[in-house]
Amino acid sequence: MRIQDYFLPHIVDNISDAVAEASGNEVFFIGTINDEGLVSSVMIGARGNRISVPALSPYLETADVVIHNHPSGNLTPSSADLGIASYLGNRGVGFYIIDNQVSDIYVVSEAVRESEISALDSAMLTGLLLPEGPLAEEIRYEKRDSQIAMVEEVCRSFNENDVSLIEAGTGVGKSFAYLVPAIAWAEKNRQRVVISTGTINLQNQLLDKDIPTVLKIMKSRVSCALVKGRGNYLCLHRLNEALEEDSLFREEGHDLESIREWAGVTETGSLSDLPILPPRELWNRINSEADSCLGLRCRHRENCFVIRARRKAAAAQVLVVNHHLLFSDLALRLEELGFEGTAVLPPFHKIVFDEAHNVERNATSYFSMSLGRLSIYKQLSRLLRRRRNRSFGALVKIEPLVPDTRLSSRAPQAIGNLREALEAAEAAILPLMSGASSYRLRGAAVHGAEEGIDLVVSNQIAEIRKPLGELYTLLGRIAESLPDDAAEEPALHELKVIQRRLSGFLMVCDSFRERENRPDQVFWIEAKRIGRETHLFFTVSPLEVSSLMREAVYDPFDTVIMTSATLTIQENFSYWEDRMGLTEYPHHTGRFPSPFPYKSNVLLCVSQEAPDPKEPDYIDFSARLARDLLLLSEGRGLLLFTSYAMLKEVHDFLAPPLEEAGISVLRQGDDDRSRLLERFNSDTGSVLLATESFWEGVDSPGETLTLLILFRLPFTVPSDPVLQARMEAVEARGGNSFFQLSLPMAVMRFKQGFGRLIRSSSDRGAVVICDPRILKKNYGGVFLDSLPATRRCFGTRDTILRELESFLYSRES
Repeated sequence: MRIQDYFLPHIVDNISDAVAEASGNEVFFIGTINDEGLVSSVMIGARGNRISVPALSPYLETADVVIHNHPSGNLTPSSADLGIASYLGNRGVGFYIIDNQVSDIYVVSEAVRESEISALDSAMLTGLLLPEGPLAEEIRYEKRDSQIAMVEEVCRSFNENDVSLIEAGTGVGKSFAYLVPAIAWAEKNRQRVVISTGTINLQNQLLDKDIPTVLKIMKSRVSCALVKGRGNYLCLHRLNEALEEDSLFREEGHDLESIREWAGVTETGSLSDLPILPPRELWNRINSEADSCLGLRCRHRENCFVIRARRKAAAAQVLVVNHHLLFSDLALRLEELGFEGTAVLPPFHKIVFDEAHNVERNATSYFSMSLGRLSIYKQLSRLLRRRRNRSFGALVKIEPLVPDTRLSSRAPQAIGNLREALEAAEAAILPLMSGASSYRLRGAAVHGAEEGIDLVVSNQIAEIRKPLGELYTLLGRIAESLPDDAAEEPALHELKVIQRRLSGFLMVCDSFRERENRPDQVFWIEAKRIGRETHLFFTVSPLEVSSLMREAVYDPFDTVIMTSATLTIQENFSYWEDRMGLTEYPHHTGRFPSPFPYKSNVLLCVSQEAPDPKEPDYIDFSARLARDLLLLSEGRGLLLFTSYAMLKEVHDFLAPPLEEAGISVLRQGDDDRSRLLERFNSDTGSVLLATESFWEGVDSPGETLTLLILFRLPFTVPSDPVLQARMEAVEARGGNSFFQLSLPMAVMRFKQGFGRLIRSSSDRGAVVICDPRILKKNYGGVFLDSLPATRRCFGTRDTILRELESFLYSRES
C-alpha cells in the first residue's frame, strides 16, 4: 500500500504537521475523498489516547474516511481499531492507519466510493406542503400552488444537475420551496448543499425559523450550520497581544477588558454574540484574519473560535452563508485549491442563491482589487508603530533575530517614504476631481481635462509603487536573513503576512500601469469621506462577471439555483441571463407568481401633475403631496428616495406638520438600520424616510406599512465608473446601453421597492409614484408591466387623495 495511492500531496503535509504539533501522539482525522479516491481534505476530530467512536459521530454524516496514526510505527490494527473500523464500515466510512511521518499506510477498510445517487421524489416532498400535510399542522399555513410548483422545479434541478433561474413572487414561500428539496437531498445522498443569501435578515430567518420547521416536518436529523467569515470571530492570540500592548500604558481599555472577560465564557467568539458593540478600529485589532493566523503554531489553537466554527461546518450537510463569503471560497478554489477540498468552506455539490438579484453586485465587489492610504497604513502599523516613545509591531519582535541590523534599521525610512508617496498622491489627485466622488480612467488615449487626470494618476501610481516595492523587497531580505531555527517564530509569520499584503497592493499598481492591455477590467479612483478626512482609493473591477460565474459556479457544481422575487423584466429573464453569462449556457427558468390578492388589496397611484424630476419645483411639489398623503393615512408610511440630499430636504419639510399631528418621523442615518426598522415596526403610526438598502429587505407586515411613496424611478447614477464602462461595452457591441442595462437595473430596483408594501395575504395599502416619467416616457410601460396587476389611479393630486381615502377607509373598497 502506497501513500500516494490514497492521499493528495498537500494532505500528507497537513497530517504530518498536525501529528508533530500533537507531539507525536495519536490524532484522529476526518477526511473526504475526491472522484479519484484520494483524500482531498482533512480536519482534526480528536487528539490524545485511543478514543471512542461516539467522539467522532458528529462528523460521520459527511466523512468518507477516518485516519489515525500509530506513533510506534507498527500499523497492525489493534482489537479496538478493528471494532472502530467495523462501526465505521457499517456506515460506509473507511478506516486508515498511518505512521507519524505519513510515509506508510495500512487500510483496514476502504472508503466506500460515492454510491448511486437517489433522485428526489417531488410528489412525496410536495405532499409535506399540502393542507393535509405536516407543515399545516406545524404552522398557520395555506396551500400555495406557486410554492408546490417551485418545489417541483427545485427537485427537477437537483435530480438533473443543471442551472435554474427561479422568480418567486412575494408570498410564494420560496425558502420552504428550496429548503425541503435541499435537506432531502443532503440526507439521501450525503452531499453537502450551500444556501447563499444576500442579507443577514434572511440568514436569521432561515436559521431561527425556516430550517427548524422544515427539519421538524421532515423528521430529519440533517445538520445545518451558519458559516460566517473569519473576521466575525475573535482571535485569542491577537486579543492577548492587544492586552499586553495596552497594559504598558496603564490605559483603562474598558472595551478591551470587557472583551477579555467575554472571551472566557463565550462558546462562539462571534461578534454578533458580543454584548457590547466595540469600535471598528478595536475589533479590527483583535478579530481573526486568514493571513495572520498562526495555524498549528498558535498556542490558542485548542480554543480557537474559527476552528470550532469550521468543525461545525464540516459536520453539517447544509451550510448557510452570504454571497460575499461564498465568492471568497470560490476565488480560493479557482486560484489554487480546486473544487474537491476545503477552502473557506468544506467541499459541496449544490448551491442555492437566494436574493440572487444581488449576485452580480456581490461578485463584482469581491473580484475587485483596491488600495488606499488607509489600507496600506493598516499594514504599516502592524509592521511598526509608535506609542508614547515606544515601538511596537512585527519589526520590533523580529529585530533581535536579525543577524544584520542594518537591514531592519532601513525599515523606518522605507515606511516613511511610502507614507509620503501616499499623501502626495492624494494631494495631487483629489483637487483634480472637482468634488466628484469617483472617476474612471480610460485604457486608450484621452484628451482635454481627462488627459490631465489620467496622466497625474499614472504618475502618482508610479510614485507609490517605487517605495512600496522597496519596502516589499526589504521585508523579503529580512526574512531570508534569519537563521533556520527562526522558521517557526510567530514574528516571522507576521512579517511574511504583511509582505503578502504589500504584494497585493503591488498587483493593483501594476494593473493600473498596464491598463491599456486589460480591456476586461475597469480602472477607477474614488474619493470617500471617512471621519473628518477624504481618502483616495484606487480600484480595479471586472468589466463583466459572466465568465467568472461560468468558471467558478456553473461548470464545477452539479446544481445551481438562483432565486429571487425580482429576476424578470416584463416576465422575461433575458436581462438576467445576459448579466449572469447564461445566454448560451444550458439552463431552465421558472416564474411562480405571488398568491397575494394585489388586484383587490393594492392601489397604485401616479401623479400626472408632478413636474419632471429635473425641474426645480419637483421636490417642493412631491414633498407637499407626501405631506397630504401621510396626514390622510395617519402615518404608516415608507418613503423611498434615490439620493440622501433629496431625503433630507423632504424630511425637513415633512417633520414639523407630521409631528404636530402626532406622527413620528424617522430618517435613515438617525440610527443603525436594524434599530431604525425595529422602531418603525413597533410604532404603527410612524413614517420612515430612507434610501439605498431600504429598497429591499424591509419586512413590515400589517398596520405598520399602509402607504409606500417612491420619489423617483431608481436609475443608477450614470457617473458610477463600473456602470459607465459596462454601458460603453454594450454600445461597442452595437447594443443600446439604456434599454439593455440602465433601464433593466432600475426596473429590478423598482420591483424590490414595490415589494416592501404587501408582506402577507391580509395586507392592504397604496403605492404612490411621484415621478411622471413612468407615464410620459416611452420606457415607463416597462416599469408598470413588471408589476402584478393592481387597482390604479393615474390623476391629479385631488383625485389621488380622494381615491386613497376611499380605498383606506371605505368598507366597500
